[in-house]
This record gives sequence, structure tokens and C-alpha cells, in this order.
Amino acid sequence: MSAVAAQTSSRSNGPQRVLDVVGLDVRIGRHHLLHDVSFSIDRGERVGLIGESGSGKSLTSLALLGLLPDDADVSGSIRLAGVGCDLVGARERDLAGVRGRDVAMVFQEPMTALNPTMRVGDQVAETITVHAGRRGRDGHDGRGGREGRGGTDRRRARRRAVELLDQVGLPDPGDAAKAYPHQLSGGQRQRVVLAIALANDPALLVCDEPTTALDVTVQARVLDLIVRGVEARDAALLFITHDLSVVATVCERVLVMYGGRVVEAGTVDEVFRRPRHRYTQGLLAASDLDDAPPGGRLPTIRGTVPAAGAFPEGCVFRSRCDHATEVCATTPAWTGPDPGEGFACHHPAHEERAS
Repeated sequence: MSAVAAQTSSRSNGPQRVLDVVGLDVRIGRHHLLHDVSFSIDRGERVGLIGESGSGKSLTSLALLGLLPDDADVSGSIRLAGVGCDLVGARERDLAGVRGRDVAMVFQEPMTALNPTMRVGDQVAETITVHAGRRGRDGHDGRGGREGRGGTDRRRARRRAVELLDQVGLPDPGDAAKAYPHQLSGGQRQRVVLAIALANDPALLVCDEPTTALDVTVQARVLDLIVRGVEARDAALLFITHDLSVVATVCERVLVMYGGRVVEAGTVDEVFRRPRHRYTQGLLAASDLDDAPPGGRLPTIRGTVPAAGAFPEGCVFRSRCDHATEVCATTPAWTGPDPGEGFACHHPAHEERAS
């Protein structure tokens, strides 16, 4: 077990812990895509996962839900509150019972997440009836809820679907429930996906770039709905994005990922005000319009994210880092009290950014 994984396993598993990820490694074919990813999220906590495209953010979320390809070699541990088994290595039948009930996901593009041949109200209701049926077969809901009676009445599920569509701010939710996805706008479709994700009051909501395709005004409304939805359920939130301003608005803690590794973690205020990893420093500089010289170019990180499996040995960022030296050919150790706070960099930044 790695040092980071050992630190995670030694942490207290208190009653508020919703998710524990310990030493998560993913290989697909010859490519080693996730390296010793470890983090945790408590009930009611909102955590951002940031990094450029190709850093491993979406792969991490798919691993949490057991949605990786069949040829993926996964090791480590993923523990979710209310679920009796480790999700790494769990049977598909068990994972199907967890998805949508204990953990739910809002994907980036709602049109690909919705069935174009079904009315949206039926799609929300289906999520309710499927998991009610599982509770009925199991005799309980896995989290101390009422015993099932062979499945929820379909009419009651449809009424509940309309209530959920109303909660996510769809105008005329009764009429919206009868619409097909193509009859709704992009922002409305994303609200439908959010209603589906929240239908069974999951303990953990994962959002993967849920507002990227939306205009700024609609984006703000959807973000507000996500925050209100998890707060109303006291659920944990893992919010994946490349938009640092969204993280600053929505989240309390942040994980910075690059090359399939978490390279820095901490509170949003501390990481954004005093970044330690050189990659984090570069991300923040590239997003800070206020610091750009008048008429000048916005700072950028040189080079591009390497292709999958092509990251250098040692520090995965060294091929793009202006501060790299020979020591960066070795993997930097994690510096911090636990995987939720600290960084892994041989030449950490020390300057403090203006708040």
C-alpha cells in the first residue's frame, strides 16, 4: 500500500463520511491512467475536481460508478456510505442497485443522457420505480428506509416526477413531463437530468462538467439548483469542471488532478490563494483576467497535456514545468497531513496570490 493510501486508511471513518477512495489505480491495456488516487467526502460537503482535459477527472468519476470498460484493470478501494461492499470488484448486479440510489451522476451533455424516444416525465418516474423494485426484492432500501411492497405505484411515481421537475425549476412541470427531450432547450434538458439524479435522494451526487454547454445566465441557474438540491438532501457533491470560477462559487474543498494523479488538495480558499504545486499555479494564472497586462496575452501553461499513457516518469508535470530539474525525474512525495490537504511537488511555489 502506498503512503497516501496508508494515510487514508488510518483516518477515522466517522458517521458523516460518505465516500472513501483509497489508492485507486486504473489500467486499460498498456496505459496506466489513474495513479494512487485517494480522497474522501463527508456528508453535506461540496468538493471540486479540477484539471485540464485529459487529466483523469472524468475517468475518476466513471470509476466511482463502476462504468469503466470491461478490460479495465482497477485496484484500490471505493467505499460508499450505506453500501456494504467495496465498489472496486463489485458485481454488476450490485453496482446497478447502487447507481441512481446511493450515488447519482449528472453528465456534461444532457441529450446523450436522456432517451430521445421517451417522455421526460416517464424517464424520471422510471428511475424511481426501478429502485423501488430493488428495495422490494431486498426487503429494505439499504439505508434504513421503508420496506418495499414489490415496487412503487406507477401513478405515484409519475406524480413524484412532476414534483421533481417543479423543484428543478422547469416551467409548467406537468406539461414538461409530457414532452420529449428534443422539445426542451439545453438548459431545460439539464434540469431533467438533475431531477433524475436527485429522484432517489442519493448520498453522493457526481456532476461532470454539467454546465459547459450552457450560456452564462442558464449556467448560474443550474448551479444554484445543484447546490440547493444537495443541501436539501444533506448530500455530498463531487463537482468536476475546468472552470475555476465555478469551483470558487460552488465548492468548499478542491482536488487538483494532472496525469491521473491528485497533485494538490485543500480548501478552495487556501489552494486558490496560496497554490503550492506548479501546475495549480499555472492553472490559476491562466484563468486570472485581472492579472493580465493591459493589451497583453493571458498567461498559459506551455505545451499540451500528453496523450493517455504518455506522461513522463517521475513528476507527471515536469515536461511542461519551467522549474523542473533532475530531481523531478523521481515521483514527488505527498506533503501534507492527509490526502485531503497537501501537494506533491519537488519545487513548490511559496508566493501568496492576492485575494
